[in-house]
Amino acid sequence: MIGSSRPVAGGPSPRSTVVRSAAQDRPGPALPTLDADRSDAAYRDWLKEAVRKVQADANRSADTHLLLFPLPEHWGIDLYLKDESTHPTGSLKHRLARSLFLYGLCNGWIRPDRPVIEASSGSTAVSEAYFAGLIGVPFIAVMPRTTSAEKCRLIEFHGGQCHFVDDSRTMYEESAALAARTGGHYMDQFTYAERATDWRGNNNIAESIYRQLERERYPEPAWIVATAGTGGTSATLARYVHYMQYDTRICVADPENSCFFEGWTTDSAEAVCESGSRIEGIGRPRMEPSFVPGAIDRMMKVPDAAAIATVRALEAALGRKAGGSTGTGLWGALKIVAEMVGQGRTGSVVTLLCDPGERYLDKYYSDDWLTAQALDIRPYAAALDTFLATGSWPEETAI
Repeated sequence: MIGSSRPVAGGPSPRSTVVRSAAQDRPGPALPTLDADRSDAAYRDWLKEAVRKVQADANRSADTHLLLFPLPEHWGIDLYLKDESTHPTGSLKHRLARSLFLYGLCNGWIRPDRPVIEASSGSTAVSEAYFAGLIGVPFIAVMPRTTSAEKCRLIEFHGGQCHFVDDSRTMYEESAALAARTGGHYMDQFTYAERATDWRGNNNIAESIYRQLERERYPEPAWIVATAGTGGTSATLARYVHYMQYDTRICVADPENSCFFEGWTTDSAEAVCESGSRIEGIGRPRMEPSFVPGAIDRMMKVPDAAAIATVRALEAALGRKAGGSTGTGLWGALKIVAEMVGQGRTGSVVTLLCDPGERYLDKYYSDDWLTAQALDIRPYAAALDTFLATGSWPEETAI
């Protein structure tokens, strides 16, 4: 694992070329007078009902749990996992999908009977299929052919369609082209994730974490560790921390085959990665517009084998299976806990349980898949066992 923190914050968020949807670029009708009225009563009635339904989903969804990961009491450190798998669609992306649908509806981009199209490796598509079904519009997910079969089943369960590409780097262009052909709206989570969420509060994930920690012995965490797919969650967490003037630091754990770590450490908006991430939902081949590097304090590069060893350790500790993104973040959080132990510091650390491991039984919980991917988790599993038993984190060269 590689870790890095920068003494000087980066500049503005890197902006790669954004492919806009047909709905956004399509010119409106010619206006015959300066007082033209483009309103339509039937559409406005539909829009009000669609927004009501999406907002009602938030009211029906109780807040997600904050789970305590067992650590030795004498360390004086509490480690929590924000369990986002309890959302109606089973993942952290439920929050994002709700925000993106409200954003698209209120901007006039999502229209009756026209499809919503998204480039997604799985969980966002599952959640967006749910909200599309809720308001009665078609949904098409453009995704890599290697996406887990269970995620594809869930998308179809919620009424969506799966449109596969062989190269994950072509998802953006294919989504935009599909929107143009169908007259639909390309949601483009990788551009709009950071702006669709109300980062100042309104029961976002950051505000929820701090509210749930109010009665804990360390209510203001020393660190929150996230992972990045769009970068929207880390942006929301970091902005909220700065806005509320907390001393919490934000760390982003990045998997193999992702360019975020390189782009952050080199301040390069042009960083790319030629291979797709094996950890579904996180890691990107380009610096996404929604990733806000200047807002976060630290990044770590986490080996995929370490992430998978960690989700298996999580199951042993809590009896819960989780996806690889959870393992990536939890490995980073445990590394920070080890640093705090070594420095004699007390406090709390928070990371995320992003989605359930039952979606990945044929991958991260399959020894055959590990063999096919040439991933050996044994050194990382041994490192975790040693750390949890002794508080000593093995030297980087040893694992």
